[in-house]
Amino acid sequence: MAEKRRYKMNAKLRIRYAQVKKDLLELEEDVTQSVNSQLNELAKETEGGISDVQSLQDALLDEVELLDDASKMFERMHKSTSSTADEIKTRISEAKRYEKETEDRRFFRPNPTNAMIDYSEEKLKHFARGNTFYKLFWIFFIGCFGGVVIEMLFCLITRGHLENRVGLIWGPFNLVYGFGALALSFFLYKYRNRSRLYSFAGGFIVGSVIEYLCSLFQEIVFGSTSWDYSNMPFNINGRICLLYSIFWGILGILWIKYIYPRMAIWIMKIPNKIGKVLTWCLLVFMIIDSLASGLVVYRWSERVNGVVATNGIERFIDEVYPDKTMEWLFPNLEFK
Repeated sequence: MAEKRRYKMNAKLRIRYAQVKKDLLELEEDVTQSVNSQLNELAKETEGGISDVQSLQDALLDEVELLDDASKMFERMHKSTSSTADEIKTRISEAKRYEKETEDRRFFRPNPTNAMIDYSEEKLKHFARGNTFYKLFWIFFIGCFGGVVIEMLFCLITRGHLENRVGLIWGPFNLVYGFGALALSFFLYKYRNRSRLYSFAGGFIVGSVIEYLCSLFQEIVFGSTSWDYSNMPFNINGRICLLYSIFWGILGILWIKYIYPRMAIWIMKIPNKIGKVLTWCLLVFMIIDSLASGLVVYRWSERVNGVVATNGIERFIDEVYPDKTMEWLFPNLEFK
């Protein structure tokens, strides 16, 4: 059995910290004594009029400025050191979890930690490493497809039948899932190595905003809705509600801690030689698919309102995408 490596805290760091801590404690004591003495003097002179002790006022105001500056500096230091401490504890905890899952599992590969993903991406110099455009596009693309598959399976399990959940006319894609995956990844990426509380809060906020904006956009542009939470408690205009916002928070944890690392592994399997070219090809396809889908749905809304086709494009859409086809593609879409 190989001898375990031993690490120690940097001795220089420990010595410097001890000295700084001693200096700060002494400074705190000196400041307290000096300020208390001057405040007592101010109280003493107040009855006779403080205008005669202008220098004392100036000295105290100078100290106020110094203390305000120190407070801001210590606040920044507190935020930085707390974040670093939380990240250290989180990385150790997740490394232990990975080790335990590696020992317990026999047939399934354990879920990698985000720290492992970061290290692998930098080591490979992968074209989609980090929180870049290429990484985010692939997360968006996989999310568009994966969301449809998961929701169709969920519908099959809960309702006993398959129901179409696509959002575009070409291919099993839904932009809502894609943008949700993209937004969660983009905003939660900086907290990927932090405790789950940050992931929950981020998912709660980001998911709720996305859901609200998607509902608002669909109603304004197409005059339709795909969900309505008006009967749910603590809802906002029927577009979001507390229960589903909590689900978004839970999804935030699951996403950045479990789903994102898996997706990052899949993305790393795309060769660097073709990765960027393939990304741009798929991006062009998704843009065309989205524009065509918007045009087809808009024409459907016109037909629902009795608007007759007036040109060749509208007649072509009516022929290729009649109401029956559209109802099958988008079974939950309702026009107001």
